[in-house]
Amino acid sequence: MKKILLIEDNDDIRENTAEILELAGFSVIIAKNGKEGVEKANAEKPDLIICDIMMPVLDGYGVLHMMQKSPELHQIPFIFLSAKAERTDFRKGMELGADDYITKPFTGTELLSAVERRLQKYETLKEEFAPGLDGLEQIIRLNQQNRDVVKELTADRNINKYKKKQIIYTEGNRPSRLYYILKGKVKLIKTNDDAKDLVVGLYKEGDFLGYTALFEGDVYKDTAEAIEDTELAVIPREDFEELLNRDIIVLRKFAKLLAKNVAEQEEHLISLAYNSLRKKVAEALISLSRKYKSADQQHFSIEISRENLASIAGTATESLIRTLSDFKSEKLIEIQGGKITLLNENKLEHLMN
Repeated sequence: MKKILLIEDNDDIRENTAEILELAGFSVIIAKNGKEGVEKANAEKPDLIICDIMMPVLDGYGVLHMMQKSPELHQIPFIFLSAKAERTDFRKGMELGADDYITKPFTGTELLSAVERRLQKYETLKEEFAPGLDGLEQIIRLNQQNRDVVKELTADRNINKYKKKQIIYTEGNRPSRLYYILKGKVKLIKTNDDAKDLVVGLYKEGDFLGYTALFEGDVYKDTAEAIEDTELAVIPREDFEELLNRDIIVLRKFAKLLAKNVAEQEEHLISLAYNSLRKKVAEALISLSRKYKSADQQHFSIEISRENLASIAGTATESLIRTLSDFKSEKLIEIQGGKITLLNENKLEHLMN
């Protein structure tokens, strides 16, 4: 039985709305104001939230803001109830992230239709998609109608091959394609005025590249370079945009699939600005392990140049080398030639905190 959280301060409207929902077979959780609603949302984890806008203590916009900030609640469908039918209120709610908007007075049919529609779309969004091209094919199939859309998008795909240190695309250029890594490793770098490179992203087999500029319709904000010999599948920009424009649910899911690294990049840049040298180097090593460690590796090892590792850590090469030497003396890592092995990841992670 689906759980619906109803947040409404008017006793009559709250009771009547709850009765309609219960008669339709839903389990209804009631809250009399926004503050109580947020508390019950955290405790109950409902499948959908219906919320009045004008309420004491915390209004509906405040409730939605709190939902959007919560990793556990931000995807729950959210429907606003309001006596106001002004377009400005509707637009504000949608801009904040609401999924639907019902004006009072409303009929039982209008209410249930909105609820069922949002629950159905939420179930679609909750589906787990495989990473990479398999996930892409699953997403496309959601909207496939008498056409082999997967074949249209992936047939006759060009495979581009890049040598170690070869540039894939350059900051300032306009994108014309979406890249998918079939083999190898890639880094995204930004270059400052002193010609110093800073690594802002790491990618491996099964990841997409170049999607941010395509979404924004703007130039690349970074440069992509192969860390080792790499093979990329190329999806033309036109095919990618056709996919995004076909259905809002596909767009939202695919955007989430592609943009999962944005938060990691922001966190990484913050740490580069504020962390100590030891923390920066420890975080660089742990980030490599999290990205590239295979399931059969007891201790993560990677062959990487000191210049590359320094650019990931955001520090000078000389400072990096001294810190690696300290880590080696502390038996946190082992160094053999260009290969670094992490012996104690727990202690390295502790240095990051």
